[in-house]
Amino acid sequence: MDLTLKVWRQNGPDKPGEFKEYEAKGISEEASFLEMLDIVNERIVESGGVPIEFDHDCREGICGTCGVMINGHPHGNQKGTATCQLHMRKFNDGDRIVIEPWRATGMPVVQDLIVDRSALDRIIEAGGYISVDTGGTPDANLIPVPKEAADASMDAAACIGCAACIAACPNSAGQLFTAAKLAHLNLLPQGQPERYDRTIAMVEKMEEFFGSCTNHGECEEACPKSISINNIAFMNRDYLVAKFKDRRKAGQT
Repeated sequence: MDLTLKVWRQNGPDKPGEFKEYEAKGISEEASFLEMLDIVNERIVESGGVPIEFDHDCREGICGTCGVMINGHPHGNQKGTATCQLHMRKFNDGDRIVIEPWRATGMPVVQDLIVDRSALDRIIEAGGYISVDTGGTPDANLIPVPKEAADASMDAAACIGCAACIAACPNSAGQLFTAAKLAHLNLLPQGQPERYDRTIAMVEKMEEFFGSCTNHGECEEACPKSISINNIAFMNRDYLVAKFKDRRKAGQT
């Protein structure tokens, strides 16, 4: 198939950017979206140009680094699919494809389609862990976990941290990402000792970088792992409980 690409090019975070057009001819329908970009880059280099910079790593829908806006949709318009798993058979011969980076103040453009996702790392560092005794390995069934809690925790843990939810949100809110990272710990027995301190730390760190959630629901629609927006309600409840506990402790001192 023959395609026309309209790609955002930007030499650095402090440089102005613009869209540039490239021809992508003879692309196989079986190629992935990133493989198509590889082919275009090879041709750009052969002609003496500067290749399009884009993030990628595993190319298996696990790491989340591949995310870009494709025709205005995070990861493209195929639901539940990361950019690296999107195949060119989902497009038509002659299509014009607009490709640009995530757009959010908390994730500035580094170059071309690459953005700085370090704000997500700061949120994880604030509380996305548990403190454990790393002695001998305990028996597998030593700590009973209700199946419902285990299932919900595993669903939340599927988040790959790609930030599609933030890019899709009109407010550039980071609630779905943060809620998923909280839920997969807060729902399990091992996460209970630090549950409320964790929630306060991660939510307030999130608010330093991203906007507020107003329940548009775009985040859930854009998520390549279909993380449920219900996790945001769970996070908000835990945050309110945690702040109430803080006030009670303050009144006792």
